[in-house]
Amino acid sequence: MGKNRLEMFSDGVIAIIITIMVLELKGPGQFDFSSLQPLIPKLLSYLLSFVTVAIFWSNHHHLLHAVHHVNGGILWANMHWLFWLSLIPAVTAWMGEHQFHRVPVATYGCVVLMTGIAYRVLVRVLVASQGDDSELARTTRNDMKSRLSFAAYLLAIPLAFVAEWLTIVIFFAVSVAWLLPDKRLELIAKE
Repeated sequence: MGKNRLEMFSDGVIAIIITIMVLELKGPGQFDFSSLQPLIPKLLSYLLSFVTVAIFWSNHHHLLHAVHHVNGGILWANMHWLFWLSLIPAVTAWMGEHQFHRVPVATYGCVVLMTGIAYRVLVRVLVASQGDDSELARTTRNDMKSRLSFAAYLLAIPLAFVAEWLTIVIFFAVSVAWLLPDKRLELIAKE
């Protein structure tokens, strides 16, 4: 079957996720700059989550351009990924509302880690549908950036109970590392 419905559905879900996140932001009740200070944790958590969701969307976009057909396994692997991605607005709001308390920060890390794992499962299912000798398989085989990201999150989650701000720095560092799209996937998408 074609991949268009999968792409459109995923794009729609991601648009809703971003919309839900921004709707959680409420303006201050006062008209002075000092009233913005309590919003800083909410804005930072929104920024982190917006960039995280945008990175996942960008890589998903390039990944699906490397695929011509989908099957039931791919559909379910994609739904699994979207499930974890859809939890990001809830943990974003919780983390911002409670000013980066250790429990919401650790939970946020768990959700983003599971989203990344679900994305890697989707990649593996796509590779299996294309064959182990496909260009997609060769391109995604040795993904050091993903491994380092998983390691960073595995370190950051328990660290949240000791130094939650250091955990947030790690989360932002992982996001910054992914800001540039994966050139390997871009090359396959152009073919």
